[in-house]
Amino acid sequence: MLSDKKIMSIIEGILFAWSEPVSPEDLSFAMDLPIEKIKDTLDFMVESYKDENRGLRLIRVQGSYQLNTKPENYDYISKFVSNKNKKSLSNASLETLAIIAYKQPVTKVEVESIRGVKCDSTIRGLVDMGLIRVAGQLDKIGKPNIYETTDEFLKKVGIPDINQLPKIEKDMQISMDFMEEE
Repeated sequence: MLSDKKIMSIIEGILFAWSEPVSPEDLSFAMDLPIEKIKDTLDFMVESYKDENRGLRLIRVQGSYQLNTKPENYDYISKFVSNKNKKSLSNASLETLAIIAYKQPVTKVEVESIRGVKCDSTIRGLVDMGLIRVAGQLDKIGKPNIYETTDEFLKKVGIPDINQLPKIEKDMQISMDFMEEE
């Protein structure tokens, strides 16, 4: 039997890792616990995150729950992120940017299927840096955004147009095409 503290720890870890709203039902399934136990724990956690000394908050989003930063810390977080983004791109950002550059126009789901991990914050960061942009929306259920690189990207990599990107090896192209078919 899991202790209440362990249940909160697991929920917090899942919410942090997923970065999108998670339903109590999904948490109940993942943890093999009754839905009421999950809901009671979430209610307790929502209240505990209201402490002014916490940097995060737990919010309800249409019946699901999501961790995010407190609005009163936005200026500090924005300054930090802007400063860090100017220095260099993380490996995750470079991978995501390369996929978008070579596969554009491309949706977040397509990028995630190639990388094998969620890319929400990475894509958001690349948009904020002006290296990619939303080029439109796919005419499918949910109207997913379509991403492409920007002129700022071309300036940063020092090429006049996207056709000047180095060619990728044939076996790498086959691998990327294979993943799209899944």
